[in-house]
Amino acid sequence: MSGPLQGKVALVAGGTRGAGRGIAVELGAAGATVYVTGRSTRAHRSEYDRPETIEDTADLVTQAGGHGIAVPVDHLDKPAVRALVDRIAEEQDRLDVLVNDIWGGEKLFEWDAPVWEHDLDNGLRLLRLAVETHAVTSHFALPLLLRRPGGLVVEVTDGTADYNRDTYRVNLFYDLAKASVLRMAFALGHELGPRGATAVALTPGWLRSEIMLDTFGVREDNWRDALDQVPHFAISESPRFVGRAVAALAADPGVARFNGQSLSSAGLSQVYGFTDLDGSRPDAWRYLTEVQDTGKPADVTGYR
Repeated sequence: MSGPLQGKVALVAGGTRGAGRGIAVELGAAGATVYVTGRSTRAHRSEYDRPETIEDTADLVTQAGGHGIAVPVDHLDKPAVRALVDRIAEEQDRLDVLVNDIWGGEKLFEWDAPVWEHDLDNGLRLLRLAVETHAVTSHFALPLLLRRPGGLVVEVTDGTADYNRDTYRVNLFYDLAKASVLRMAFALGHELGPRGATAVALTPGWLRSEIMLDTFGVREDNWRDALDQVPHFAISESPRFVGRAVAALAADPGVARFNGQSLSSAGLSQVYGFTDLDGSRPDAWRYLTEVQDTGKPADVTGYR
């Protein structure tokens, strides 16, 4: 292995697909050893019932130049999370990067459904999967991360603090989940900063996840075919874009300047100079605010 993260150890919690997979692969491309966790394995699918697995992600990490290690974990299972961290401590004696990307809520939320109409059990399950899992993982993993100065925690969410402050996000449960993760990074920043580590919240833009591509009936290599039905999808980005954001943060010796902040893949691309796979820098949150949310026709000129 070689690269700026050679010798570093990362845990991508919720790395089966989407942003988590993109982040794991880019950390691997930078030379890191990456533990990839989730519930979907080659032997057993989660309730998502999708083909992506943590083993597939770990293989992609290794192919990219790192060392991928898949560990099946339900992050609501506290003994399982403790055992995961104990294993990392035993095998590596360090943890340099923790990425909390656990989500699991696509099948649990209803668009624009007020709280009294939304399925209550699904809404509460969404909050457990999207928020409680992050707290459980941090509880057990952060003592290991704090063994050495310079550790980084990345709380992955949907939306910047500014955008989510002013925008109603889907429904009460979804809105609360994404706002909670933003606040979690802020709080962790206060707890970790004085102890030599950094916590940030990070959002991708309109992500071309496997589920999103399937929804529009396209693949990553022909995603533009979806623009006829969803023109604003032109601002979308691959999961590798946010992955490169995390890799850049993890390799930055001055990352503490971002402690407690809300960051985006687009914003960090301007700081560090990385691009998406196609060489572009899609600025989704500015586009949503200035174009899509104002009812203007799709036009990404100046936004990617």
